[in-house]
Amino acid sequence: MSRRVLILSAALVPVAQAFAQLPPGFEPIFDGRSLSGWHISETNHHGNTRSWRAQDGILLGSQDPPKVGGILLTDRADFRNFEVYVEIQPDYGCDGGLFLRSTERGEAYQVMIDFLEGGNVGGIYGERLPEMNRPEAGAGQRLDPGYRRFWKDGQWNSLRARIEGDAPHIQVWLNGMQVANWRAARNYLPEGLTTGHIALQIHRANDSFDRWKPGGVHRFRNLGVKVLP
Repeated sequence: MSRRVLILSAALVPVAQAFAQLPPGFEPIFDGRSLSGWHISETNHHGNTRSWRAQDGILLGSQDPPKVGGILLTDRADFRNFEVYVEIQPDYGCDGGLFLRSTERGEAYQVMIDFLEGGNVGGIYGERLPEMNRPEAGAGQRLDPGYRRFWKDGQWNSLRARIEGDAPHIQVWLNGMQVANWRAARNYLPEGLTTGHIALQIHRANDSFDRWKPGGVHRFRNLGVKVLP
């Protein structure tokens, strides 16, 4: 085998690893080596951290500068009914999220990745959708307060979310175990939107509201989507 082929093969290893664990039927939305197909929101209230980067098949994000978070969105903005799969490994003390049908500003149906004291992973929250967070906003299980029994400390954990319908039915699985199954009473997105981006969140902080461990990093890999009818 030539030296050129060997170099090319080595360069492709992280990318192959990044796609190796996608469940059947899912298409990759992160190439493992760049932010191609994604962009940083300049208009969301968490900030516009420039820390997002690809390294060895992993998508990393952190606050940069300190207390400044942000969201990274798919360029594609027509996701409606779909499942998204991602593996996560956040540092403890970090508050992040997976946004479904997000607007450019970050209004979205959020799957929480609040890996900190009093937080929750896999729960459903209305990001910048205050009416959605009222008790009467829907029916079913929004979160599992005992999610840690499914969580693997210090390891990669799989998160899979499914959203269907204009007034969405949202289901979430953590390491294959269902932790949320909730039906919204109506569509809560602004202007009646029923489609949007997929996005990843690094939470902001301020002097009285600290949702991020100093120097903490959130790690994502094996990001894939399966479009549904």
